[in-house]
Amino acid sequence: MGATKGMGRALARRMAARGDRIALLGRDLDALERSARDLEVRGAAATAAVHCDLEGPDTFEGALDAAEAALGRLDAVVVTAGIFATQDALEADAALTERLLTLDFTNTVLFCEAARRRLLAAGGGKLCVFSSVAGERGRKPVVLYGASKAGLSAYLEGLDHRYRAQGLEVITVKPGFVRTSMTAELSPPPFAGEADDVAATVLDAIDRGVPVVYAPAAWRPIMAVIRALPRFVMRRVGF
Repeated sequence: MGATKGMGRALARRMAARGDRIALLGRDLDALERSARDLEVRGAAATAAVHCDLEGPDTFEGALDAAEAALGRLDAVVVTAGIFATQDALEADAALTERLLTLDFTNTVLFCEAARRRLLAAGGGKLCVFSSVAGERGRKPVVLYGASKAGLSAYLEGLDHRYRAQGLEVITVKPGFVRTSMTAELSPPPFAGEADDVAATVLDAIDRGVPVVYAPAAWRPIMAVIRALPRFVMRRVGF
């Protein structure tokens, strides 16, 4: 879900290069078909393009049905779809805020629930979902976006605790700043990551069933420091 751009596309390409069977879910069928052809050239054993709109939860079950029918079975479901907006933009536009919170939390959780039920019914599998380091702590620049990701991360951790013994391996990806079209208008920090490097890290985590992965890896110690800072310091810094 979300494999036609950025980190999702880079991850799908790495899966294709090793011969995986891949179903691409999204709302733009033309973009999905182009991506599917690209993945076939790169070595995917099979591809499918399936309409699924994150803004339309009524499309989720049908999309997963189609993906399962095309591939024969689902071993892993990967969710990279979502939107981003700056804090200033969100504070100035209530409709945008509602859309971001709905897509990045509510509808993402609903899609994951549909995938979770399906994977468990088949005996287990992997559910890999992109959250963000923005959800690690309340911070001035990402109050609203961070809140959506904090909720998503908590949900995914709960799933892992509840269902890992039943065969569901939940992998929560927490990217920091990564150079993609989503971040093109933002100033990158010195430790900004590249989509393909993140994809390599995430694919290894999926294969090994690692429950939480930071990408780039430098964000793990950075966020450990941020979480340890007292509130009076956080009120003074702009990070």
